Amino acid sequence: MKIKSIESFTSEFVGFVRITAEDNTQGWGQVSTYHADITAQVLHRQVAPWVLGKDTSDLDDLLDFVTEREHKFPGSYLCRAMGGFDTAVWDLRGKQQGVPVVTLLGGTPGKVRAYASSMKRDITPAAEALRLKKLRDNKGFDAFKVRAGSEVGRNVDEWPGRTEEIIPTIRRELGDTADLLIDANSCYTVNRAIEVGHMLQDNGYCHYEEPCPYWELSQTKQVTDALEIDVTGGEQDCMLAVWEQMISTRAVNIVQPDIMYLGGISRTMRVVEMARKAGLSVTPHCANLSMVTLFTMHLLKAIPNAGHYLEFSIEGDDYYPWQDDLFVETPYEIVDGHAIVTDVPGWGVEIRPEWLAKSSYQITSI
Repeated sequence: MKIKSIESFTSEFVGFVRITAEDNTQGWGQVSTYHADITAQVLHRQVAPWVLGKDTSDLDDLLDFVTEREHKFPGSYLCRAMGGFDTAVWDLRGKQQGVPVVTLLGGTPGKVRAYASSMKRDITPAAEALRLKKLRDNKGFDAFKVRAGSEVGRNVDEWPGRTEEIIPTIRRELGDTADLLIDANSCYTVNRAIEVGHMLQDNGYCHYEEPCPYWELSQTKQVTDALEIDVTGGEQDCMLAVWEQMISTRAVNIVQPDIMYLGGISRTMRVVEMARKAGLSVTPHCANLSMVTLFTMHLLKAIPNAGHYLEFSIEGDDYYPWQDDLFVETPYEIVDGHAIVTDVPGWGVEIRPEWLAKSSYQITSI
């Protein structure tokens, strides 16, 4: 199968991709969120020239070819752009074969357990606990993630004492049976990370995310080795060589690739296989309700080393106003704490024509 055109429909925050094959069948995907308008430029200028008219049957090899041709520009933006092409190819394959992507990946549609993921730090622990309890009662969530420290905070808390307060408050208010996760977003030095880790262990938390600057793998490994709680990370990492190092040194206990930051489903499956061989589970990062959470739902229903749950952002349109009205029908209904992967071919979602009409449009074709 060869692709004859790539179209992008973008805002500053999110960008959708449509590919058209030689037989005029089409598939939809998405470039990574945030600065999606810039990523679209990379897609058309640095990805499209190397993939249009090429055989897509070996997608891994084709994406490697892109990175080789663009070897002077490695890193995040190239991967964020490749993800748009990759995810559109998977949608096209599913529609051509009449099956959902999860089936192409070797899994089956159905329910996937979700955890309620809070992005907020500008919220008191008491207010955070209150909204999580409402989600528990209304949506059936039994796992929750909150934030510690401040984002890349050089050991500084969002305000003095917040971390020490939120850790026991959430446990007390959510009860003994809830799974509790926490994200430090690269805040801490090793010593402070270990100190916070002991507080988490004492309060029965099960997941400690990105305690040290994520690029300092040796620091993260020191924290992992010093604690019993699962230390997790990897959402920012887009280079496969870094993933090999992270996994081979066991810098973390659970790996968290972001499908869109990494460059799509195909490259993420390579990380999944690295982790499987090392005996590590995969709990991907997917922190908004664009298509990335849908991609992750399909992945988790297919891989043998899937983690316990899907990350599910609980921030509504007041926090991410660009999430509003992306899809004709939402793929994100939570019932009894679970999301549902349907059996609709491809990704099983339709982007709203009204959103597309307002977007910035580009096309590259042969």
